[in-house]
Amino acid sequence: MSDQGMSDWHGQLRHIRNADLTGHTNQTTGMTRREAISGVTVGSEKIWMGETHVAPHTSSGDHHHGEAETAIYVVSGHPVFVFAEGSDEVRIETEPGDYVFVPPYVPHREENPDDGPAVVVISRSSQEGIVVNLPSLWTPVQPED
Repeated sequence: MSDQGMSDWHGQLRHIRNADLTGHTNQTTGMTRREAISGVTVGSEKIWMGETHVAPHTSSGDHHHGEAETAIYVVSGHPVFVFAEGSDEVRIETEPGDYVFVPPYVPHREENPDDGPAVVVISRSSQEGIVVNLPSLWTPVQPED
């Protein structure tokens, strides 16, 4: 097969250095999102990936990620993920190495009760970092048709 024939199907890997992560994504109070893999940064069509930093003794605002499924990997710290179940506030306490799955349109927030920063890696089923900030976990959320 010629080199020209290979270029029809053979894409290139992309290397994004930590220093090149951008903050050009929607933000939520109490946390900083840094975008690594997206339609903007590498031309991805189906996933978004980046990291989130939550400062010590703080919590994010309540938010959801639209139609995107979100997978979270805890790198450092002991972040707490909070969501509403009926009238109850449910708290998932994590440690490094844990994973958390957030279904589409589920209002939630991240908290960091520790003295050091919490860092998580996030992957979403959309190439864009969808963030919809909310006034509370109990805010009605209507999925888009």
